[in-house]
Amino acid sequence: MDRTENAGYQALWTSLVPPSQHGRDELCAVSADGMRIRFQDGRELLDGDSGLWNANLGHGNTAIAEAVSKALHEASYLSIFRYEHTYARRAAEALVDLAGADHYGRVLFSTSGGSANDLVMKTARHFHALRGDHARKLVVGLRGSYHGLTYGSFSLTGENLGQTLYGVDGRLVRHVHPNDPAELRALLGRHGELVAAVVVEPVLGSGAVPLDDAYVDTLLALRDEYGFLLVADEVATGFGRTGDMFASQRWSGRPDLLVTSKGLTNGTCAASAVIVARSVADAFEEADAMLTHGETQAGTPATCAAILATIDEMRRLDAVARGRRLAERLEDELTQLVSGHALIGATTGVGLFRSIRVVTATGEPLPQTEVMGLVGRIREAGAIVHPGVHGVQLLPALTCGDEDLAELLRRVVAGIEAHAADLAPAADDTPRPAPDPDDAPALAGAR
Repeated sequence: MDRTENAGYQALWTSLVPPSQHGRDELCAVSADGMRIRFQDGRELLDGDSGLWNANLGHGNTAIAEAVSKALHEASYLSIFRYEHTYARRAAEALVDLAGADHYGRVLFSTSGGSANDLVMKTARHFHALRGDHARKLVVGLRGSYHGLTYGSFSLTGENLGQTLYGVDGRLVRHVHPNDPAELRALLGRHGELVAAVVVEPVLGSGAVPLDDAYVDTLLALRDEYGFLLVADEVATGFGRTGDMFASQRWSGRPDLLVTSKGLTNGTCAASAVIVARSVADAFEEADAMLTHGETQAGTPATCAAILATIDEMRRLDAVARGRRLAERLEDELTQLVSGHALIGATTGVGLFRSIRVVTATGEPLPQTEVMGLVGRIREAGAIVHPGVHGVQLLPALTCGDEDLAELLRRVVAGIEAHAADLAPAADDTPRPAPDPDDAPALAGAR
């Protein structure tokens, strides 16, 4: 088939949208800088999503780009598949220091959050086998959680995204509700001697639901009682997103495995890492046991250079502290919207990982079937947001300025109002124009 015969049939198969939406210029980005993304149709939108929750320092950081370029010139490709290289050694040491060298000792590199969660499940099962506990194969996750779409992580993901359709094998995975210690205790009471690991997001990505301190304390106590490994999936919450470098640093105890991705390279490379506690790594050291895992593109020089540069830039920009200040402002604005806007029912989340729960004109939660329409209307109003539970999620960059934040919220409100108008069409069925964010009510404190 030549180009003429292929007219109207594009080669790119876009992720997570139906084929009817493929090829639209308003969905095709051409460049990005700071908080703004430009599209093929000529529009420039404010990014309230930090890319895909990963450009925590905003788009176009030159120091990270230059570090990657230098690594590509010096060592185009080197592998950690049966070899090592100095870039990977330095990046691993930096991540151990960042997470806490008093507790963590080793780093396993992977290429995505999903593949890292596959690696977590293998590591936990192998760890218990080394201790003579071969029956420990069950992995427990939370309902409503998201851990990826590879076959292993897809089984661990706690929301229905088509696992049955794709034949995902979940026989060795169990799910319990978040912040429900009684359900977890009951599961462990039945199967505790079979559980290899419990994997939790400090803030559940699908609904921006933080784990309660009391629930985390229960997890830590049950770990001591039953002997499973506790895993913090910080793919989304790491690198300052929730007010600390890692959200689990606020826990009363530390996880055995910590998963990081997204902000790890500021979104510039396909990268993830599993940071391993010394107590887990020691079991492999003592047995001289080889963990059977390897990925061609894991821990390449370019990826490791991006990790090192991102850590340096986080420190240079004092990004965690800046993110905390911005989060306080966002909290104030969202609180005022909840109390003062009839279409905004609630907000959830922590730090710069927030959701807006939208209600209809009658006060009912926005139907989940309407969420993508709402995202589209907000897009028409000039902002990119992530679909959420009965609404949308906001994850601005840690370096977002006050004016950009105010503009982002104005555009979100304009989109919410436009979508509400869609649900209550005019009597004459006159088509409604795209929303103008400048006509939206001014937000308190916006400047």
